[in-house]
Amino acid sequence: MEGHILCIILLQCLTVVTITSAKVPAIIVFGDSSVDAGNNNYIATVARSNFQPYGRDFVGGKPTGRFSNGKIATDFISEAFGIKPYIPAYLDPNYNISHFATGVTFASAATGYDNATSDVLSVIPLWKQLEYYKGYQKKLSTYLGERRANETITKSLHVISLGTNDFLENYYAIPGRASQYTPREYQSFLAGIAENFIHKLYGLGARKISLGGLPPMGCLPLERTTNFVGGNDCVPSYNNIALEFNDKLNKLTTKLKKDLRGVRIVFSNPYDILLRIVKKPSQYGFQVTSMACCATGMFEMGYACSRASLFSCIDASKYVFWDSFHPTDKTNGIIANYVVKNALAQFLY
Repeated sequence: MEGHILCIILLQCLTVVTITSAKVPAIIVFGDSSVDAGNNNYIATVARSNFQPYGRDFVGGKPTGRFSNGKIATDFISEAFGIKPYIPAYLDPNYNISHFATGVTFASAATGYDNATSDVLSVIPLWKQLEYYKGYQKKLSTYLGERRANETITKSLHVISLGTNDFLENYYAIPGRASQYTPREYQSFLAGIAENFIHKLYGLGARKISLGGLPPMGCLPLERTTNFVGGNDCVPSYNNIALEFNDKLNKLTTKLKKDLRGVRIVFSNPYDILLRIVKKPSQYGFQVTSMACCATGMFEMGYACSRASLFSCIDASKYVFWDSFHPTDKTNGIIANYVVKNALAQFLY
């Protein structure tokens, strides 16, 4: 009996050691629909996906507010780090600080670095996500105690993924920024916001940071559908903008490593792997790249997917894109695996 009790005590001790000595105890996420797990469900916006057929391949087949048929990239990253199978949304009342202590996302679909981008569909701007993060830190201190909470923040991986909406939903879509900036000036403007944001994260204790790059924006089904002149192929100009902006972000991470003492920051780039999937889909088990699974696959996302869901594909695993703007669960998994191996793995050692 005594031996049995001792064994239980030892197991409990081992469990505590595993948790407290974890290289990355939590993944903390900021960004747009690429990493929003449902925050937009709880604000007044049309940029939502908390209805069928979204989430049909997620746990329990339920729509959560993720813009996918299943998981998003950060869910797969959390799983790869051995933390938990998915990261909950901060505004979701079904979760609390006990869940958020090992991972949380403040992301909001349709937002960007630029406040003017978040204004388009009345979503959560990046500055507001930072305010939520400050509130989260207070809750974490109450839950874990100040010392352990600070240690958790220092060791946690902070993931930033946004920028696509700044170009496709703002700069190239509505008048305003295009009259103020050339494309390259706008890239510099956004990179400046990214730099300032990371400085603020650092000031709040973050030391492990992943700055995400843009995908090949010109290859999204929505852009291909409207590219009549180019025969519905990828739009080279949008892809070039993504490449140029990614180069700025990559150089920014190099600069920040010098400027911020003790920071470990990486540039996580989804561009190459997604372009490879689009160009050679059969190598990854895909059949359809130019059209999405939901509805007609040409221009629908959000509520348009719901209205025309009768037309949605049966097997999303054959498709690179779920709706006209977002990858399928399968694609997200491949991208996340690539980013973990090529950028984030260093945080595990």
